[in-house]
Amino acid sequence: MDPNTQNDQIKKIQERKKEKKLVRKIVLFTGLGLIVVALIIAIYMYFSVSKALEPVDENNDTAVKIELPIGSTLDSIAQILEDKGVINNAKIFKYYTKFKNESGFQAGTYKIPPSMPIDDIIKSLKTGKVYQKPEFQITVPEGLTLDQIATVVEKNTSYSSEEFMKLVTSEKFIKEMKTKYPDTLTKAINGKDIRYKLEGYLYPSTYDFFTEKPTLEEIVDKFIGQTDTVVRSYESQLDALGMTPHEFLTFSSLLEREATAKADRETIASVFYNRIEQGMPLQTDPTVLYALGEHKSRVLYKDLEVKNAYNTYQNKGLPPGPIANAGRASTDATVDPAKTDYLYFVADSKGQNHFAETYEEHQKNVAKYVRSGDKKE
Repeated sequence: MDPNTQNDQIKKIQERKKEKKLVRKIVLFTGLGLIVVALIIAIYMYFSVSKALEPVDENNDTAVKIELPIGSTLDSIAQILEDKGVINNAKIFKYYTKFKNESGFQAGTYKIPPSMPIDDIIKSLKTGKVYQKPEFQITVPEGLTLDQIATVVEKNTSYSSEEFMKLVTSEKFIKEMKTKYPDTLTKAINGKDIRYKLEGYLYPSTYDFFTEKPTLEEIVDKFIGQTDTVVRSYESQLDALGMTPHEFLTFSSLLEREATAKADRETIASVFYNRIEQGMPLQTDPTVLYALGEHKSRVLYKDLEVKNAYNTYQNKGLPPGPIANAGRASTDATVDPAKTDYLYFVADSKGQNHFAETYEEHQKNVAKYVRSGDKKE
């Protein structure tokens, strides 16, 4: 082979090797560049999405009114939320809800603050309730009268018990509530012997308030609204019993004030129903105390003589209206009493009730469980 030809071939081989090395370097650096770019994009997307999923302003608790029309799509809901300034990005909200397989958002009016986390917003839209930290709470225990609830409100708000009582006895306010809750606040509360028309109509529960100082009207309205919800939940049972909402709350209040244990309520309810059926007076002590307008631990013989429509020793049947608010255990027992032939019961010093079918049995229980002179029979 010609030496020149051989040299040319060697050069060409060397050049091809250099080209291959260059191509490998280009591919390597291009690949690394693409990886770096992909990482930058991924990091950017991660932080962008994370930022979009954060509350718009975690320091802003001012609720924004949101209207979601019936038939709203996820796209329209997301856009409304972004336009109202309670989420950062409509598209990311939409993709996030799809990723979490969330659906079933309810139409309605919401009050959502920019500080609300996105998961709480989703939960709110699914349940129709706004999940946010309340400014304060008021717990109304079972078995309280209006004047006792007035003290609870005074302790938890800036409103005095006098202001509370003035409102709940205001004819103007009562009329507004009757218009708002006509199926629960019926004309029965206007009875001539009723002490307080709204007695027993402020439901015992723990209430959340999301504004620093709601009006007193808003507070009481919330209490009454919960009673309305509870009463309507018993509608079919009340129809079957032929019992009105007023009678239902009145009967339940007697159980609430008499019972010392949850299990007793069904049995005490049976006693009351049995006595009503036989035309006997209920003879329940709490009604005497309510008639006296006193809160004391024992009822004496002389107390039974008070002439008052609420005194069930002097009057047959239910008193004119509730004597306190009643909780769920008492309302349940009212519509589902035990089946017994008991006509009497007496509580011992530990609060345990002892039941009897006859007056003779009852007398024996009184002698056995109640110390002589402690109280009336």
